[in-house]
Amino acid sequence: MIKTRFAPSPTGYLHIGGARTALYSWLCAKNKLGINVLRIEDTDLERSTPEAVAAIIEGLNWLGLEFDEGPFYQTKRFERYKEVIGQMLKDGTAYNCYCSKDELEKMRELAEKNKEKPRYNGLWRPEIDKVLPIIPAGVLPVVRFKNPLEGATSFDDLIHGQISFENTELDDLIIARQDGSPTYNFCVVIDDMDMQITHVVRGDDHINNTPRQINILKALGAKIPQYAHVAMILGDDGQKLSKRHGAVSVTQFRDDGFLPEAVLNYLVRLGWSHGDQELFSRTQMIELFDLKDVNKSASAFNTSKLLWLNQQYMMAMPADELAQALKPYLANLNIIPDDAAYLALAASAHVARCHTLVELAQMLVYLYEDINSFDEESKSLYLTEVSKPVLIALKDQISTCEHWDKDSLNVLIKQTAKDLNIKMGQIGMPMRTAIVGRASSPNLDLTLFLVGKERALKRLNTAISAI
Repeated sequence: MIKTRFAPSPTGYLHIGGARTALYSWLCAKNKLGINVLRIEDTDLERSTPEAVAAIIEGLNWLGLEFDEGPFYQTKRFERYKEVIGQMLKDGTAYNCYCSKDELEKMRELAEKNKEKPRYNGLWRPEIDKVLPIIPAGVLPVVRFKNPLEGATSFDDLIHGQISFENTELDDLIIARQDGSPTYNFCVVIDDMDMQITHVVRGDDHINNTPRQINILKALGAKIPQYAHVAMILGDDGQKLSKRHGAVSVTQFRDDGFLPEAVLNYLVRLGWSHGDQELFSRTQMIELFDLKDVNKSASAFNTSKLLWLNQQYMMAMPADELAQALKPYLANLNIIPDDAAYLALAASAHVARCHTLVELAQMLVYLYEDINSFDEESKSLYLTEVSKPVLIALKDQISTCEHWDKDSLNVLIKQTAKDLNIKMGQIGMPMRTAIVGRASSPNLDLTLFLVGKERALKRLNTAISAI
């Protein structure tokens, strides 16, 4: 049974890189009918907050990543960590270290002077026939793991292949601080061991932690998971993704009008591929995903690609579902639609012109509110003395229109163009500007139908008066 885990630290929101790691971990388990665990690594008591925990869970829920177990919180497992540390001290795989900050600083300075990697020199490490210093009075020790001094620690990364570290390069890691609180790398090991995690999918910034964690697992006689380290995500400019690149929080994408299905589709393709396929349903992702197909190199975030994907998903939605998804964004504009069928028709008519639900909501405002102004560029181009007779003729035709349906309105518009001996372009742009407030809308007959006869006449009068 494959068992994976997503283990964020609640020191901020769920960013896009974390969401991708969560997705890959989730897919790795689901592909093999395994189990996925959510673990909150909140041992950083100063920076971890309940608000961050809530934001992470909110982001995961929005994406639809439901976990089989958890959330588990490391802060609720401190007694277990202390129990294991106590046993390791008895077994001799860990030891107390009483070094002061000054002593550690001198070790660092000496290593730098000798052009060596700064590391603990093993002063308090117990060895056969070694005489340890006298324990200083009033000093609380840290607990260090007794890391092997010889050989190498190797693992077969499921993305990067074989990775090896010489044990001489690894330090005797601190696993408990002076106050007795366990450290991150130690808690991770015990959690993975106790929760029987078989596959660890995480960012490649953890590669250097992996040999240390493997050695602790070996010392405890635990089974070693398989590791897969995912490369980082870069911004459009090739730099490490950060706040300056725009929306990097998952919930920010929701607020900006993206669909969770589109964001998931984008994330799965941000470092993984299956031939030339671009669009994947959740079922397809589960069936096709394999860690061996994940790229070793960093992926670049492409906002234009995400916008395109979101548009594809919006256009593919049934009209009633699109309308339902749109309601919160209309509410942000103080618009509360009372006709579901009308909203569904309006949304489906305009969706091909939008990339996000925010854009779509803004585009529909003219159907729910009076037009108080016209787009300046459209007004200067299409509300002119030349177009004034066209708008007057349209108004006359509309005022006598008996059947307000698309087909009748299509005939009306074409008849007006024929009567005036002008091309459709000469009637379309002035009419759109007058009726919508801008020179962009769906087909003229559908636009008129949605606006309605009374409002159309009112807006034509306003436009004619503005010329």
